[in-house]
Amino acid sequence: MDFKEIKELMAEFNESPMRELEIETDGFHIHLSKNENTFKPQGVLPQAETPSPKVEEASEQAEEASYIKAPMVGSIYLQPAPDKEAYVSVGTKVHKGDVVCIIEAMKMMTEIKSEVDGIITKVLVTNEELVEFDQPLFEVQEG
Repeated sequence: MDFKEIKELMAEFNESPMRELEIETDGFHIHLSKNENTFKPQGVLPQAETPSPKVEEASEQAEEASYIKAPMVGSIYLQPAPDKEAYVSVGTKVHKGDVVCIIEAMKMMTEIKSEVDGIITKVLVTNEELVEFDQPLFEVQEG
C-alpha cells in the first residue's frame, strides 16, 4: 500500500460505523481503532521492574479492596438517563444485587449489579466509555 491508499483507507474508516480495522499483507500491517483503549501488539511485553516499598504498600491495599468488573464488552452508562443522577459515586454504600451501572452491547442494555456489600471508594471509568471484559469499573471497600 502506498501513502495515498493509506490516507483513503483512514478517511473511509473514520466515516464508517466500524470501531476497529486490522489489515496484514506481505509484510505490511495496519491497525485502526476508534476505541479509547490503546492497541498493544502481541509479543510486546512490559519490562519487569523491582517494586518499591510504596508500590508494595499500594498493592497490599488493592488486595484488601474488591472490584466490580465488567462482565462484557460494551459502552458503560453510569446513570439511568442523561438527566438523572449516577447510580453510584464515591462514598455510596452498595449492597449485593444493587444496580451500579448499565453496559450496552449490540443495542442490548444490561444492568450491572454489585456482587459485594461495601462502599464505593473509586469510580474507575467515565460515562459512555467503551469497557473491556473483566475491566475493573468500581473499587469497593467491603464491609
